[in-house]
Amino acid sequence: MTNTDFPLEVLREYMPEVAEPKDFDDFWARTLSASRAAENGYTLTRVQTSISTIVIEDLTFSGYNGEPIRAWVMRPADAPGPLPAIVEFQGYNGGRGLPGEKLQWAASGYVHVFMDTRGQGSGWGTGGDTPDPHGSGPAVTGFMTRGISSPEEYYYRRLFTDAVRLVDLVTTLDFVDGDRIAVAGASQGGGIALAAAALSEKVCAVMPDVPFLSHFRRAVEATPEEPFTEITRYLAVHRERVEEIFSTLSYFDGVNFARRISAPAYFSVALMDGIVLPSTVFAAYNHLASTDKSIEVYAYNGHEGGQFLQWIRQAAWLPERII
Repeated sequence: MTNTDFPLEVLREYMPEVAEPKDFDDFWARTLSASRAAENGYTLTRVQTSISTIVIEDLTFSGYNGEPIRAWVMRPADAPGPLPAIVEFQGYNGGRGLPGEKLQWAASGYVHVFMDTRGQGSGWGTGGDTPDPHGSGPAVTGFMTRGISSPEEYYYRRLFTDAVRLVDLVTTLDFVDGDRIAVAGASQGGGIALAAAALSEKVCAVMPDVPFLSHFRRAVEATPEEPFTEITRYLAVHRERVEEIFSTLSYFDGVNFARRISAPAYFSVALMDGIVLPSTVFAAYNHLASTDKSIEVYAYNGHEGGQFLQWIRQAAWLPERII
């Protein structure tokens, strides 16, 4: 592999102009208000496993338009509460998997809530459990172009709303300290975390790892690997719709969410990443409103980034921001 983007010294100063809709805030306020009005409650059921030191619960909560979304809730069995919480989101076409697969945050004394991703979960890993009941107009295989004709119908409107509604719920759980909630995720999960941090006043720290879904214009025009190339293929067919499509995507661009994040932020980026170009990560990072921010650079890695080493670094960074 070789570096896929600008030199690091250029990336650190990279602050591109990214289109922002005039009604960006109103669009998201209307979206969230409607879904909060459609609240359908939640269920939380303990899962029986051979893991004795961690309580694992199966959560079904009310997401976009009140639709049921699944998640795992994991927490130390004997820790006195309420505890700080990490709400984590999954990468592209992965699901929440099996109960007990991801225990390190709960083993470190946090409530860990791991959200399933509607309609995804069959591309890798051990599966998902949440359908997406919405269809769409013509689309390329995958999720990037589903409903892309308008912001109201775009797939990520539903997914980002699910994430915010999960944060809403987590703040109310009696074993969670609602003033100490962080959001995290890698790749698509990092992009979702940025949206959740921007759209929820309850998030006190955000940890996006090689985050996807930022600086769409550059990503679509320059990224060599899927899934941004789903949009490239779509535009190669729908030649007359380029500006219309980028207008839709501007409502979901991580740069526009980053401008609205003032919570402490800890990013990572990989300079040999052909799935999420480093310039798109730095575009979001450099536009953050946060005064407490830092980024780990993995110079010789592709999209895998820092993997467990990045988690170790997150676990060291987080306590003074959340505890």
